[in-house]
Amino acid sequence: MADSREPPPFEEAQGDTESEDIFKSAVESQPKEELSRNGIDDLMSGGGEEVSLDDDTPAAQPAQSKLEFRTPEEEFNKSSPVATSPPAEMKISDAPQPQPRKNANKSSEEQEDTFLNVSVSDPQKIGDGMGAYVVYKVSTKTNLPYYKKKGFSVSRRFSDFLGLHGKLVEKHLHLGRIVPPAPEKDMIGMTKIKMSKDETISSAEFVEKRRIALERYLNRTAEHPVLRMDPDFREFLEMEVDLPKAKSTSALSGAGVMRLFNRVGDSVNKMTFKMDESDPWFEEKQHQIENLDQQLRKLHASVESLVVHRKELALNTGAFAKSAAMLGNCEEHTALSRALSQLSEVEEKIEQLQSQQAGQDFFLLAELLKDYIALIGAVKDVFHQRVKVYQTWQHAQQVLTKKREQKAKLELVGKTDKIPQAKEEVIEWEAKSERGQEEFENISKMIRKEVERFEKSRVHDFKVSVIKYMESLLETQQQLIKHWEAFLPEAKAIA
Repeated sequence: MADSREPPPFEEAQGDTESEDIFKSAVESQPKEELSRNGIDDLMSGGGEEVSLDDDTPAAQPAQSKLEFRTPEEEFNKSSPVATSPPAEMKISDAPQPQPRKNANKSSEEQEDTFLNVSVSDPQKIGDGMGAYVVYKVSTKTNLPYYKKKGFSVSRRFSDFLGLHGKLVEKHLHLGRIVPPAPEKDMIGMTKIKMSKDETISSAEFVEKRRIALERYLNRTAEHPVLRMDPDFREFLEMEVDLPKAKSTSALSGAGVMRLFNRVGDSVNKMTFKMDESDPWFEEKQHQIENLDQQLRKLHASVESLVVHRKELALNTGAFAKSAAMLGNCEEHTALSRALSQLSEVEEKIEQLQSQQAGQDFFLLAELLKDYIALIGAVKDVFHQRVKVYQTWQHAQQVLTKKREQKAKLELVGKTDKIPQAKEEVIEWEAKSERGQEEFENISKMIRKEVERFEKSRVHDFKVSVIKYMESLLETQQQLIKHWEAFLPEAKAIA
């Protein structure tokens, strides 16, 4: 019986070449093992069954300094002595190269027929001091007929992205559409960029993380079948000249103050007005979204803690490697000295592996969770918008009832001179009530459709990211085994 058992799948994994791309998109090539594939499907099936201060004015003649983020050794060592990255720091090159996203809500035939892929690259710092800002190159490739070209590139600053999001929210939120949120402002990080004269590692990491977040934001928006056709979105991607400066994105602007007051008003409205929900689907979905939000926030905090501890592990491993090397230098026993020297080299390699894995923890898990926490906020916004539409409808019905009562009283009293005006008011509020009911029914239908699309995308994105993360962990463990197996004969040779 023991002979008939199949061997474990690790032998096949050990045969993989080092040149194999361990981060190849799981959508393009599914794992060979049925156990892995089925395991991921089962893991994600829970949600699938329900399916569901960079806006400163640039100087007149700004100076340009290019920030490259491909390899830290090439980009930063040549200009700044502080550019040498500590071995335990998470390197920018550890970020997985983003693959073209596939729309989980389309069939495979539709995906092959049409595509819209957006990439954000080549961040450039324009100007110096507090007037500095960063410009990104936004490149688009598509075969959609309503775009002028098949491929084009434009330059956009961070405030342009925020301005685009504001326009999309203004046009589509009241209809019940889920608008993907743009990355949040980071005043501290951007101030460091503005004030730094040299392209330090910390500022480079900040810009690179923002670049990747902006790229994810644009591609999520491009996946939406309606938002991708929006004139403002197309203008953002296609217009070669600079867009008008989005002043409303500033926290201290008039629009920013109004947004703050609106948020306070919405918060008060949520606490004071409780909608008598008659649709069990919406009641169930709201509970599900609330629970999902809480669990994602807990998981995100855990993953962020994991990233910090893995960085510490890499740092301590590097310290151990140095100590072992120093001990080997002063060791008189030749074989033991050589073994300690080899051990130091192995620990240095392990330090690099742990640092790289910390990068995978961050980019594959932490950023995904952060994005979906923000997306759930957008889902809550459309639910609240439905409540506001319902509130408007109920108000119209209450006023209509009062107008009818007033008309009836006038008819009883016999004041014929005021009856025509009362009739007009009744007709007016009847129209408002009917329009409010129609808007409520329309937004309810739209939200059902949008939440279903959101659920499909969520399951798809988590499946892809978890598979990539598992592959990265497997690759790290294989490299660890390889290094320790190479060191073992040296340790056994100690006489």
